[in-house]
Amino acid sequence: MYRFVFTQVLSRFDAEDAHHLTLGALRLLSATPVVKRLVHRRLAPRDPALRVQAFGVHFPGPFGLAAGFDKDARCVEAMSALGFSHVEVGTITAHAQPGNARPRLFRLIRDRAIINRMGFNNAGASAAARVLARPRGVPAVVGVNIGKTKVVPEAEAVHDYVASARELAPLADYLVVNVSSPNTPGLRDLQAVDLLRPLLRAVKEVADSTPRRTPLLVKIAPDLADDDVDAVADLALELGLDGIIATNTTISREGVSSTETGGLSGRPLKARSLQVLRRLRARVGDRLVLISVGGVENVDDVWERLLAGATLVQGYSALIYEGPLWAHRIHRGLSRRLRRHGATELREIIGRTAT
Repeated sequence: MYRFVFTQVLSRFDAEDAHHLTLGALRLLSATPVVKRLVHRRLAPRDPALRVQAFGVHFPGPFGLAAGFDKDARCVEAMSALGFSHVEVGTITAHAQPGNARPRLFRLIRDRAIINRMGFNNAGASAAARVLARPRGVPAVVGVNIGKTKVVPEAEAVHDYVASARELAPLADYLVVNVSSPNTPGLRDLQAVDLLRPLLRAVKEVADSTPRRTPLLVKIAPDLADDDVDAVADLALELGLDGIIATNTTISREGVSSTETGGLSGRPLKARSLQVLRRLRARVGDRLVLISVGGVENVDDVWERLLAGATLVQGYSALIYEGPLWAHRIHRGLSRRLRRHGATELREIIGRTAT
C-alpha cells in the first residue's frame, strides 16, 4: 500500500514539501495520546532478545532513526511508536538558521538514494531544548546531534558547539558531535585531529558535567581516507569518548547519474559505510560503541552491520522508500533471525565476523 502511495502521490510532490507533509502527520500522531500509545504497543520492539545496552543506556532494539529526519525534535514520540529503538534528532546548531536556498532535497528513486544540501536548517538549541524537556507519553531513547552554526567562523567553532552542548546534553540520552556534513562550509575540516581534539575535549567536559554524565560520540564522513579514520578512532580512545557513528553522507557520485551538489545517502553509500565500520572495529575492538549508518535498507543490512561489529544501526533514506512500518519490519526480522541462529541475545552475534 505505501509503495502505491509513494509512487502515485508522494513522488509527485517536491521532496522537501513531501517531507514537511510527513512531519505534520507525525506531529499529529505525537499529539494524540491514545493513538500514540496503541501504535507504540503494536509496533515498538518488545522482544527481550533484541535489547541492547550501550554506554549505560538501554535500547529496546538495535535499529534507530538517523539524524536529519527530525531536525527540531518534534517527532520523537511518533518515530519511537513506529518502531525505532532510538531517535537521533538534529543536526541542531546553537543559533537558529534557515539553511541553504531551495531546492535542497532530491530523490534519486532509481538509485534508492537521496541528495541533500539542507545546511543544518533548524530552530536552534534553545528551541530544541524546550521541546525535549516536555514529558513524553511513550518511552523514547533520544540522541542529540549538534553541529556548527554556519555564520560562526572556524576559530569560534569550539564555543559554538559548547553552547549547544550546554543546552542539550542534560536532555539527551547521548550526544553526537557532527563534523562531517558536506553542507556547511569548512565543517569537514574539523575532522582533522589537531582541530578535532580541542573541540571534542571541550564538549566532553560539558557532557561529563551533566547529572547522569551524557555519553559523547563523534560522527565521521565516509570520504575520510583510511589513515584518517584510524586517526579519529585513536583520538576517540585517547579522549575517552563513548563511541563513533559511521558514516555521514558522501560527496562522491560514484554509481549515480545526478550531479546535484550536497550529501548523497542511501544505497550507493552501503559498501563504503560497511568498509569504514569494519576498519573501525579492527582498530578499536569493543572498546568503543560503533553505530553504523549509511545504505541500510533491510534486515539483511542490519544483520551484516551487527556481525561486523556495530552495536547499533541507524537508517533514514530508505524510510522514504519503505514507509512507516520499516523499523517494525526490521526488528521483527531480526527476532526471527536470532532464533534461527540459536541466539538468545543480540550481543551473541555482535562482531561475530569482525577480524
